[in-house]
Amino acid sequence: MRKILVPTDFSTQAENALKVAAQLAKKYNCEIYLLHILEIPLHEIDPMSSYSNLPEAIYFMKLARKQFQELKTKDYLEGLIIHEHVEFQEIFKGIFHICKKHDIDLVIMGSNGASGLKEMLIGSNTEKVVRTSETPVLVVKNEHKDFKVNDFVFASDFKDESKATYEKAIDFANVLKAKIHLLMVNTPNKFITSAKSENRMQKFVEAFDFSNYTINVYNDLSIEKGIMNFSQSINADLIGMSTHGRQGISHFFNGSISEDLVNHAKRPVITFKI
Repeated sequence: MRKILVPTDFSTQAENALKVAAQLAKKYNCEIYLLHILEIPLHEIDPMSSYSNLPEAIYFMKLARKQFQELKTKDYLEGLIIHEHVEFQEIFKGIFHICKKHDIDLVIMGSNGASGLKEMLIGSNTEKVVRTSETPVLVVKNEHKDFKVNDFVFASDFKDESKATYEKAIDFANVLKAKIHLLMVNTPNKFITSAKSENRMQKFVEAFDFSNYTINVYNDLSIEKGIMNFSQSINADLIGMSTHGRQGISHFFNGSISEDLVNHAKRPVITFKI
């Protein structure tokens, strides 16, 4: 892990994400890429002009630069390499562009919890970023003065297509020196016996040279509740799951579950694209 992207609208929630990024950057010698998105309505644009020539764009660009400079004076960023970027496009497209251009290893976004990502990242944008990002996305709810991950829940249906994302989760766990708690949630509508669930999970992990894990089958009324309740029961530091591009969460996770977890879980959530 060498490059971390933090989208910011300069809100408290975005700064919470930046503080986590700063801790990881100092610990693992990473560079931080700050991204601010300027979304200008298309109907206001002269077809013969460009975004950067619009008076509104120039004003907000200058404002963003000023806010960047103020942000970079924070004590917790001292000694870090910070890159600034302003994009004139939709949020998830801007994030995708910067990730590709600079080979970003991790995206960290701030959230204010149940009401979604405040101001900059609101409503469907949360799901779009999580669903479309090929780079792992870590969503942070609160301020973490000391961000540590000792217990990392990875929830899945443990079918073969999730192996690629589990490999990414292992890489992340190895960096943080965290124990992974593999979790399969049984619900009344999609019930599998504990024996079959554990057998599937055992076969799944045989493909990996990683031993710092536990296997867990949890019964609950819904997948979302099962993930959150199990995570609470072991006081997990992080919840991880797989996403499946534009088709939503593959089989085990549908779009609503991914967005609900990102918005409602009290703990940080990280997603890996299949």
